[in-house]
Amino acid sequence: MSRGYFIVFEGIDGSGTTTQSRLLASYLSEAGLPVTRTREPGGTPVAEKIRQLVLDPSLVGVSPTAELFLYTASRSQHVEEVITPSLDRGDIVICDRYIASSIAYQGYGRGLDLAVVEQVNRLAVGECLPDATIYLHLPVEMAWARLGRRDVADRLEQTGMGLQEKVSRGYQQIAQKDPTGLVFDAQLEIDRLAERIQDELRRLWSWFPKEKE
Repeated sequence: MSRGYFIVFEGIDGSGTTTQSRLLASYLSEAGLPVTRTREPGGTPVAEKIRQLVLDPSLVGVSPTAELFLYTASRSQHVEEVITPSLDRGDIVICDRYIASSIAYQGYGRGLDLAVVEQVNRLAVGECLPDATIYLHLPVEMAWARLGRRDVADRLEQTGMGLQEKVSRGYQQIAQKDPTGLVFDAQLEIDRLAERIQDELRRLWSWFPKEKE
C-alpha cells in the first residue's frame, strides 16, 4: 500500500482552519477516500492533556521557551501515535495546524530564535512533513471580531491583538518560503473558500476527486 498524503491547515486564530479542515475531510470521505482528521495541539490522549494545559486561560507566567517545548512535546506524540501510522496505511491526513504554527506563534509571535524553533520541531517530527500546507490569510481585525463572538478565549487569544498581528506577519513570511504552501483569502464565504481549496488541490494531484456535477 502506498503512503498517504499529509495536508495541513494554518492561519491566525479566527481564520477558519478548523472549519475548512472539517469541510475538506468531509468532502474526501464522501468521495470514498480514507481520511484521518486531527488537530494540534491534541490528537492523542497525551497531546490532548498538553492542549488543556497550554491553552488554559488561568495559566499565567508560561515562558515562550516552555510554551515551545509543550507544543512540540504534543506534536511528537501526535506524529508517533496518529499521523505516521495513518500515512503508512494510506490515509489522507488532514491536520488543523502543525510546525508552521510554532514558527508563527513562538518564533514570530513570542520572539524566539526562528532557527531554534525549527530545529526543535524537526527533532519532534523527524521526516514527517506536509505534502501541502494551506494558509488561510485573514486581516487581524476581522479575525479578532470573529474571536470576540466566542464564549471563552483561550490563553493565547487573551494575549491580545498585538500577538496576532505579529503572528499574521509571520505566517506571510513562512508561506512565501514554503514550497508546499497554498495561500487563500479567508475573507471568502465559507463554502466558496472550500471550493477554492478543492480546486487547487485538484490541480495539484491527479487522484483528487473530480468536482461534483
